Amino acid sequence: MTADFLDAASPHPMRFPDDTPNRGLVHLNRVIDHPNIEIGDFTYASSFDPPEDWAARLAPYTYAGAPERLVIGRFCQIADRVRIVTASANHPMAGVSTYPFAIFDHARVGDYIDQISGLPDTAIGHDVWIGDGATILPGARIGSGVIIGAGAVVGGGVPDYAVVAGNPAGVIRMRFDDATIARLMALQWWHWPPARIARATAALARADVAALEELAA
Repeated sequence: MTADFLDAASPHPMRFPDDTPNRGLVHLNRVIDHPNIEIGDFTYASSFDPPEDWAARLAPYTYAGAPERLVIGRFCQIADRVRIVTASANHPMAGVSTYPFAIFDHARVGDYIDQISGLPDTAIGHDVWIGDGATILPGARIGSGVIIGAGAVVGGGVPDYAVVAGNPAGVIRMRFDDATIARLMALQWWHWPPARIARATAALARADVAALEELAA
């Protein structure tokens, strides 16, 4: 088995049976060049209405030079209509009014500087599946192997290999027991070279952790 199907350099990695590319599915780090956004290889997003600007579609409040970052790991799968709301979307809330006067007169930014400094990053781990229409809230810390249900509103921390859904999102179940999760996190298959991942796809599909450990040895 070859790794030819794992082409990290391709902006449109999926092809239809007639060999035409699916232009509604993109490797995000090949179509986003943004100083505040870091995305790992093979992470894709899909849309039935693909935008010209994928950064603006996914994370519209993350502007260049913002005081926070959005970090997404490798092999994530992001469905249509997902919105990632990063910390710069928040209005200052410590005062009497939440009206953002400073966006209309930048000379007033100093009035709010203590509230808009040191904003938290939003971080999404590796191999995370984010379902249709989900919203990720500012400062969320989502572990690896997580599944996020369609329409979920996710904030705070989500443990590795959890399934979360709802508004506010809660853990519905864990995908594996604690011992298996520890073994998977030790393997970190998403960092393997593509040729090894190509040999591992059957084991990944079957959740055959022992076979993965043999490949890792």
